[in-house]
Amino acid sequence: MQTIVVKLCPGKLQNPDLDIRYRLPDAVERYTEGRITDNGYDYLDEDPANGIALGIWLACENAAEGVKDVLAVMGREIICGNDLSQSAEIYISEKDTDDIENCQKVCPPRPKESV
Repeated sequence: MQTIVVKLCPGKLQNPDLDIRYRLPDAVERYTEGRITDNGYDYLDEDPANGIALGIWLACENAAEGVKDVLAVMGREIICGNDLSQSAEIYISEKDTDDIENCQKVCPPRPKESV
């Protein structure tokens, strides 16, 4: 299995309800008919402006493809009063249950560097 991590900062959410840690994975699992599943959550780094971030781990066979489904869910559903498409960061790894530090950030995409 591969890893998708959705990072949420409470200062960027309209309603920083901790039930997101259950409702987002449930919505993704329903949308993908079980191809992407809940794989836990953890508290991440603290940003003075945005508070302590929440990481939601998801498991799937192909993280690079699975990100499209996660983005689709976040683009069409309001989770606990939040439009996560405007506030979430998404990371992926080909490893099972990888630490976020080892994952590649895919959303929002990093700006291209000027030459």
